[in-house]
Order: sequence, then C-alpha cells, then structure tokens
Amino acid sequence: MGGAEDAGGTGPVVPERKPLALSASRASDFQRCPLQYRFRAVDRIPEPKTRAQVLGTVVHSVLEELYGLEQSERAPQRAAQLVPGAVERFYDVEGGAEVVPLAGRDEFQSDVAAMVAGLYGVEDPQRFSPASCEQYLVTATSAGTPLHGYLDRVDLAPTGEVRVVDYKTGKPPHPRFQDQAMFQMRFYALMYQRIHGVLPAQLKLIYLKNGSWLTLTPDLATMVETESTLDALWTEIEEAGRTGDFRPRTSKLCGWCDHQALCPAFGGTPPEYPGWPGSRVVPVDAPNLLAGDQRTEERS
Repeated sequence: MGGAEDAGGTGPVVPERKPLALSASRASDFQRCPLQYRFRAVDRIPEPKTRAQVLGTVVHSVLEELYGLEQSERAPQRAAQLVPGAVERFYDVEGGAEVVPLAGRDEFQSDVAAMVAGLYGVEDPQRFSPASCEQYLVTATSAGTPLHGYLDRVDLAPTGEVRVVDYKTGKPPHPRFQDQAMFQMRFYALMYQRIHGVLPAQLKLIYLKNGSWLTLTPDLATMVETESTLDALWTEIEEAGRTGDFRPRTSKLCGWCDHQALCPAFGGTPPEYPGWPGSRVVPVDAPNLLAGDQRTEERS
C-alpha cells in the first residue's frame, strides 16, 4: 500500500522539516565530527536510547517536580517519595521497558533515588526557590546565529545575581576536559544574557553521582569569545549544509557512535543527502524570545 497522499492526490506527503538552530549538544557534535552532526541534526537518523540517557531524563523530571513544591516541603524524604512515581511514568507512559527491562527496574529506581539524594550533598533545596526550572530558550547572537536549548535551573539571589545550574548524572570530567564541560554552560550564559540583558554571576555544573560540582564566573570577554566561536561554528555548519560536505572526523569516541555502519571512515556509505532544511530565523533586534515549555522541541 502506498504512502499518504496530499489532498490533491498528487503524491506522498513529505513531512515538513523545521529550519535548524544551534544547541550546545549539536555544537559539540559538529566540533567532534561533522558527519555525526549531519546524521543527528539533518538526517535525524533515530538512535537507540541508552540507560544512561533515560536515567538522566527521569532524574531531571524528579528534580523539576521537587522544586515545584513549596520550599518547606523539599526535605530529602519528600524528594525520595517522588522517585517511584517518576519511574512509574517512565515505564507506563514512555515505554521504559524497551530501554530498561523490567528485571532491572528496581536497580534503575535505586539509581534514580541515589542521584536525587546526591543533590542534598551539594545544596539544600529548602533554603531557596529557583526563578525557573527546565526552561526552553530561543535567541540569536548579534550576528544572527540562532541558538536554543533548555536551562535546567536558574536561581535569582535577593540581591539580583543570577546563577545558571545544570545537573549531570554521569561522572565528572577529568581536569583536562573541564573546559570542554563548561562550554555548554557558557552557551547557556550567552543565551540568558541575550534574552535578559543580564550576565549570570555564576555557572554551576552539579554532578549528582558523587555530589561534586564545577563553577565558573563568566565575564564580558568570555561572552564575546563564546559568541564569536558560535558564529564561526554556525558559518561552517551552514557551508557544510549548502554543499552537503559533512566529513567524518575519527577519534576514540567513534567506538560509541551508533552510525559506524554508515560512516565512510569505517567502510560505510551515508544515505543520500536530503539537503539543508534551512536555518531558523530569529530576529537579532528582538532577542528577548522566551519560548516557554515546549516539550516537542529537541531537549539537547
């Protein structure tokens, strides 16, 4: 049986592809391997979810729910009570058994609970209330590079200072790679600054697995450098999009890539290039675009 046809019966309906913007994750993809960027952002080839990915998603949902409670209710015991419901939703609504078999559910729930408890080794959620959690932002650099992404949490001090916080459920990076880890936070700080006209006073990465954290105090020079880096990167991406020339770049991380079978570096052949879907247009003179909670958008 043929595919769906349009109202005029002239042929199959091709789903509209949305113009692209740059997220911190996709920026890292292109820096690591342009072909991997193409497979993920342009071709949008499905990748199997991993246990580590869904663990992070469930933990984030628990922490968002936790900070939605009244400040006085955010005791460790109450946080622990939120975990079973989040795991239940993961299995019942999101088909969790396809990623984490039911035989491993108890261990998975224990890991979620341990990550949530790890937050209390870093800070006390009963002592403050965030300005926002899981906020989706859209903006552009002064040169027009479209940016988007989720901020896990934004804290606002009584004196007006802003802190942008991101939770990680993996291991902290080796000191050699800490700057790479903070690239994502500088990306978020730039978005916040473009939207609100305020430079965050602190960027904080919390590693829930062992209760450690990294902090960075950004300055205007750092933001100028970050913006310049992203503009140059987006120029490269758009040029590759125009020509279809997304070349593979091999590294030790290739062993973790789901697309080796399609990669020329490993004897594979990529699918026919579908063409560049276009760049998302975000008015530079109106950067104050706060898109709100858009769960259909790519989180990464």
